[in-house]
Amino acid sequence: MVLQLEGVSLRRDGKWILQNINWEIKKGEHSVLFGLNGAGKTAILNLLNAYYFPTAGRVTVLGMEFGATYLGEKLRKQIGFVSSSLQEKLHKGDNAFEVVLSGAFASIGLYEVPTDEIRSKAITLLETLGCIDYANQNYETLSQGEKQRVLIARSLMTDPSLLILDEPTNGLDFIAREQLLETIELIAKRPDAPTMIYVTHHLEEILPVFEKTVLLKDGKVFSSGNTNRMLTSESLSQFLGIPVEVTWKNNRPLLSKLKSAIEAENVR
Repeated sequence: MVLQLEGVSLRRDGKWILQNINWEIKKGEHSVLFGLNGAGKTAILNLLNAYYFPTAGRVTVLGMEFGATYLGEKLRKQIGFVSSSLQEKLHKGDNAFEVVLSGAFASIGLYEVPTDEIRSKAITLLETLGCIDYANQNYETLSQGEKQRVLIARSLMTDPSLLILDEPTNGLDFIAREQLLETIELIAKRPDAPTMIYVTHHLEEILPVFEKTVLLKDGKVFSSGNTNRMLTSESLSQFLGIPVEVTWKNNRPLLSKLKSAIEAENVR
């Protein structure tokens, strides 16, 4: 089991952010965490990375139980984390190659001298993810899509057991988004792929490789299960509180809002 959250609740600043979360992920089982803004997705990610500890309940990530084992760097070196919030913490002036190298040490910036083996691995990842042409460019000068590819390469430097992709397509145009999603799908299909969690509030980004979905609403699990059963017109209409229609094209879901009876009458 890669992840086990059992009755997990989190209270911050006198407010319950998460309540009674139950969630399990098996090795190789790629999952989606889907919820609107403010649903509690970021709080769960902070828990998984051991930045927060639960107020109640039990959290076990990669065999390490919170409160029973020292976590910190030991856990985070086994988790690849890609988030736009990470971009803001990177050192100004670092080029793409240096950013990827820093992933080997789970650090922001390079404070240790990389070995030849580490450098070789970074180059291989840059080539695999199509970043090698801008490896020596300042990270800040790259496009948003290029930055995200570099962060994914960085996250894979430690051969993580778990890869978390937090809203990775934010700020991307359609072409850049689809190119990045193709890259993610290729990673997921590799025989040595880490177990992946894809966090989003955009339904159309959910790829066929993500077989499980958790719907998170107001800090609670609304429902969870097989993606094709979670992402239906009926279930998402209940989840969102408005009538919507889910259609599937190329094994990916598309979401559209249905007219209410009153709206339909006004149109007529």
